[in-house]
Amino acid sequence: MLVKANSLADLPKVAASIIDFAGDKKIWVLIGEMGAGKTTLSKALGEALGVVDIVQSPTFSIVNEYVTNKDETVYHFDFYRLESPEEALAIGVEDYFYSGNLCLLEWPQKIGGLLPDRFLKVSIENMGGEERNYKLSKHG
Repeated sequence: MLVKANSLADLPKVAASIIDFAGDKKIWVLIGEMGAGKTTLSKALGEALGVVDIVQSPTFSIVNEYVTNKDETVYHFDFYRLESPEEALAIGVEDYFYSGNLCLLEWPQKIGGLLPDRFLKVSIENMGGEERNYKLSKHG
């Protein structure tokens, strides 16, 4: 599925489309080059999911935990700074992945084979300016 955004104002629509498309998938991987808008999309997803906290990049903490207005937990990962998949294991990433809670992953390629078989992939293509294409696909 392809969702297009002409500007940041379109992000609530994009987030709603992703949530609808995801179905029962609890692992959402966000793929895109540096500056593509992974964290910006994560913020829009947090708002659409009813996160009551401020969604911000977990670049230095690796993982942030948020609570929604329905008392659900959302984990937001940024694996950019990891040197190896073993570092993800050291923070207990598998416990998060199999908790049954929604997990948003930025830079999932840094964790190698630790990614569960079932996930939603959101590929972000920067079309210039604020324009983005979001390609959604389910795996597993």
